[in-house]
Amino acid sequence: MVQSIAGLIGLIGVAWLFSEDRRNVSIRNMVAGIALQLVVAGLMLKIPAFSKVMLYLNHVVDALQEATTAGSSFIFGYIGGGPLPFVETSPGASWTLAFRALPLILVVSALSALLFHWRVIPVVVRGFSFVLQKTMGIGGALGLGVASNIFVGMVEAPIIISPYVKGMTRSELMTLMISGMATISGTVLVLYASILNPVIPGAIGHILTASIISAPASILISKLIVPEKSKISSDSIVEIGRQSESSMDAVVRGTSDGVTLLINVIALLLVLVALVSLGNQVLSFLPDVYGAPLTLQRILGFIMWPIVWLMGIPAGEAFTASSLMGTKTILNEFLAYLQLAALPAGALSPRSTMIMTYAMCGFANLGSLGILIGGLISIAPSRKAEIVELGVKSVVGGTLATCMTGAIVGMLY
Repeated sequence: MVQSIAGLIGLIGVAWLFSEDRRNVSIRNMVAGIALQLVVAGLMLKIPAFSKVMLYLNHVVDALQEATTAGSSFIFGYIGGGPLPFVETSPGASWTLAFRALPLILVVSALSALLFHWRVIPVVVRGFSFVLQKTMGIGGALGLGVASNIFVGMVEAPIIISPYVKGMTRSELMTLMISGMATISGTVLVLYASILNPVIPGAIGHILTASIISAPASILISKLIVPEKSKISSDSIVEIGRQSESSMDAVVRGTSDGVTLLINVIALLLVLVALVSLGNQVLSFLPDVYGAPLTLQRILGFIMWPIVWLMGIPAGEAFTASSLMGTKTILNEFLAYLQLAALPAGALSPRSTMIMTYAMCGFANLGSLGILIGGLISIAPSRKAEIVELGVKSVVGGTLATCMTGAIVGMLY
């Protein structure tokens, strides 16, 4: 616990080092952000009623997986989860990522669009927006954008407040970008939970909690990196968009959006894994380091070691954890969660596994940076130069925000 507390201060210090104006940081935002993180984490991790809700959400994951398997097996047969027409000589050999796990994106995307149409998600988002405005002192439009990032993607959230993006201050724009990097969308939340269920009971509740905790963390970090110097752009909450004409129209639109996302995920995974393999082949020509071949994962592990130690990971487990953070930052959190779920027993303690589950729950990686910049430029072309300039800082800020969330969990777990 002491290590995580010291690490929390250290992570704030790292963000301060990246600050554009170190003398103009808001102590109020820091105190409010940490307090809000502690309250949410305390409720979710220490109060039995909230823990039971998290475990109940796990049944939702099982139901969605079963429903998805019904659809994928109907379309793809045994490679989609249907009965095998042969004896499986190697357990798990028939399981394929593309036809068994990733179709879940389509189902969740369609369901998300339907819940938007029924005004369920907008009501929840408004509640989070209200809390962020009152506690963190941000404007209504930005509050809605940050709250939306908890449930939708880093591009969809700015679209919801698109009329206001071009008029945002530099600090507000930074906050919007970092909040997108520090959270994940509901579309992939269930997918990640299904991956982690074997190692973490009630995984969906923990992943959802991680996104919620990281929302105030992203505001805190962004206000450290780019302190507010101007009057906030809007004090009013804007209407949530994404209107559909009917429930069926919502399902069709959601499915169409899901197809685009599914193709992008598959293509990005294929290319990133191939590039990492290519990079490791080049590095294989170099001499071994500490008795093992040098790989991109090991290099990134060395770089991220101090960061994961600051979160509260014991020194003996820090390199394993830092390698996961390196994979998450350079590649993506999906591959990192797959690696976490596949770790041999004892590689990470239950506490370290929980910390890493929270710390890796965010879109802060180089691939997402291109998506975020492209999306924001299309929404606010007049801010193109500023958006590009803040891009790398958003990855750094998003990573620091999720690491703060990991440290908070380390203090309470």
